[in-house]
Amino acid sequence: MRKKETPTHPYIPNSAPKVKSKMLEEIGVRSLEELYEDIPESLRFKGKLNLPQAILSEYALKLHVEKILSKNRNCKENISFLGAGCWPHYVPAICDEINQRSEFLTAYGGEPYEDHGRFQALFEYESLMGELLDLDVVNVPTYDWAQAASTSIRMAGRITGRREVLVSVNVSPERLLTIRNYCRPVVDIQMVKHDPVTGLIDLDDLRSKMSPATSGIYYENPAYLGVVEHQGMAIAEIVHEQGGLSVVGVDPISLGIISPPSQYGADIVCGDIQGLGNHMSFGGGHGGFIATRDEEKFVMEYPSRLFGITKTSVEGEYGFGDVAYDRTSFGVREEGKEFVGTHAALCGITAGVYLSLMGPKGLQELGQTIMQRSQYAVKMLSEVKGVKAPLFSSPHFKEFVVDFNDTKKTVEKINKSLLEHSIFGGKDLSQEFPELGNCALYCVTEVHTKEDIDHLVRALKECLE
Repeated sequence: MRKKETPTHPYIPNSAPKVKSKMLEEIGVRSLEELYEDIPESLRFKGKLNLPQAILSEYALKLHVEKILSKNRNCKENISFLGAGCWPHYVPAICDEINQRSEFLTAYGGEPYEDHGRFQALFEYESLMGELLDLDVVNVPTYDWAQAASTSIRMAGRITGRREVLVSVNVSPERLLTIRNYCRPVVDIQMVKHDPVTGLIDLDDLRSKMSPATSGIYYENPAYLGVVEHQGMAIAEIVHEQGGLSVVGVDPISLGIISPPSQYGADIVCGDIQGLGNHMSFGGGHGGFIATRDEEKFVMEYPSRLFGITKTSVEGEYGFGDVAYDRTSFGVREEGKEFVGTHAALCGITAGVYLSLMGPKGLQELGQTIMQRSQYAVKMLSEVKGVKAPLFSSPHFKEFVVDFNDTKKTVEKINKSLLEHSIFGGKDLSQEFPELGNCALYCVTEVHTKEDIDHLVRALKECLE
């Protein structure tokens, strides 16, 4: 009787027994166990993985995956008031048209195997971002805002030669976790309080914690809770008096109507380009940027790629390429400022398309639209019995905190009720900011119409009855 062979996995060709045997023979080992013998026994999994049987038919697999995906509730079928770092913005069709071109599209980090204008496209992106941020140097996008903020803080530490940084308590909690992880143990993080009424940074607390050992402060404007921090110049003066640097995280969409951080004393600016023509993509459409003045002490501390323009040997011809490549881990790995892996270059090219399409006037109109619609949402929500909006007295942009404490209902219960009206409610803040009680972070952008906001208000009134 013939021994039954283990079937080859349909989507892992090298799982065929004969192929595996040949590969092991080529590298000079007798078995997989011998290949992994340097892994301690205590770390090896002894049992069998609880995996379903392989679906051999491509058609059957497609049906299976579609059935799983059908459980998702997306933002096309529902109105989403969720933000908190990944925001619903309109993506012009031309953004998708350009970033799907074969010159740019790739499965990994914006690195196609042939380069047909990619360096120039990224240089143009950096130039457009530089104009928006009013700064000279902008990097090729790194992974996301969290990494950009973490790297910016590490840069400040290297520039000042100091090991402590102050961080505002009203930054994104998820970003703060990444910052702590990324900076440990090189940088010690101390938190700065915010005013519970205005939501702004507590300047007295900032002064008391600044010292000659402090490399600077990192805060976000608008803050995670939506508040516009209008004390930027005062913050910079306090930090600069002690020889520190002001590092500011910013949503670039806000810069159509709010002054860029460079104009209120920021030395390093970072943020995310998801809102600039990149789809939310289930939370994955991100790209972090870092920007500074064109000074050697800043430029040489960037760990990520910078593209510049230069003359070539041909009269009147210009080329685009890496600036100071040796400072990166790509150039000299063992001497890199930090290890830098995946870059979100494709998102950067997309953002460049978006910025060139919108122009200064378009971004200004966009910012005004967002302000007007969010103000309308605040007005209507504040008229709902038991609801207070916004929680903080300072101006806000795009996002604001809604207080449901007087309704005697949890945000979780309210959001479940809103789902019945095809609405994704605001981000529940009860775990991240327990001192606020039952509060939610709501996001209103240009995609939210008056009808959408009115629908939300009606649904809330019904939920709270």
